[in-house]
Amino acid sequence: MKEGAEINFSANTQNHTNEESDHYMKQTVKASVFEDLFSNKEYLLQLYQALHPEDTTVLESDLEYVTLQQVMANNPYNDLGFKVGSRLMILVEAQSTWTENIIVRCIMYLAQTWKDYFISSKQSVYASTKLEFPEPELYVLYTGSKTISKTEISLSEEFFAGKPIAIDAKVKVLITGKNNDIITQYVLFTKVIDEQRNLYKNNTQTAITETIRICKDKNILKEYLENHEKEVIDIMVTLYSQEEVLRDYVTSEKFTSEVKGIVELSQELGRSFADTVSYVAKKCNVSKDIAERKVNSFWN
Repeated sequence: MKEGAEINFSANTQNHTNEESDHYMKQTVKASVFEDLFSNKEYLLQLYQALHPEDTTVLESDLEYVTLQQVMANNPYNDLGFKVGSRLMILVEAQSTWTENIIVRCIMYLAQTWKDYFISSKQSVYASTKLEFPEPELYVLYTGSKTISKTEISLSEEFFAGKPIAIDAKVKVLITGKNNDIITQYVLFTKVIDEQRNLYKNNTQTAITETIRICKDKNILKEYLENHEKEVIDIMVTLYSQEEVLRDYVTSEKFTSEVKGIVELSQELGRSFADTVSYVAKKCNVSKDIAERKVNSFWN
């Protein structure tokens, strides 16, 4: 994020294939716009107020960014962390595929963020003094097409049949916001991106201009798009250009040959299918989904 980050990490995401790079394109456009939108404290404050409308006294200066460490490599995620007084807010986005594994991702973020908070605040878990740290709030924002009826998911319910467990975590599920708040507008923006992307598959410029025009006309992130239109266009144009490179790579003979060679060697060495997939994803810098499909095509 741009301002006031206490804890700084980096996240890198990539994905691929003709149809799949199309899907990746939608995700990365959303990811970059998400990051750009909420790197502005004006909109971050609106997000906080949408989640806590009862807190009417908080100011932009009360918000502190916590940029979260990438805990799941090779997947395009929007993950946002910020601190407001005694609250630590962690919000992750499920952009297309709904998975309860997001609970685990939130827990991993939380553990890492607490660890770094203790370091930055010069506290030790081995000291006799009781630790002080912000109260966590975990959210998932779902912008995919699947119908999700749950408003909250928990580690206990989703993974251990509701049994009492030593450590539980509850994650609030956001499908939309209320009264055209910033959450509602962002979700609608993602829908417009998908619609225009599908409508103008071979016309990048039209897809971009129509996305922005429609959103402005419908008062979807209108102020943001009017004030940051050039940045949004640059984001989208850059990512559309990247898509062409990605599509060429995953459909190339080079990629096919690399994976085939890795699979053959893995089977000779007795490496498991799962380990081979992980190796291909890391070596070729593709998502595990794409690596799995490609490895599977050569696995005997």
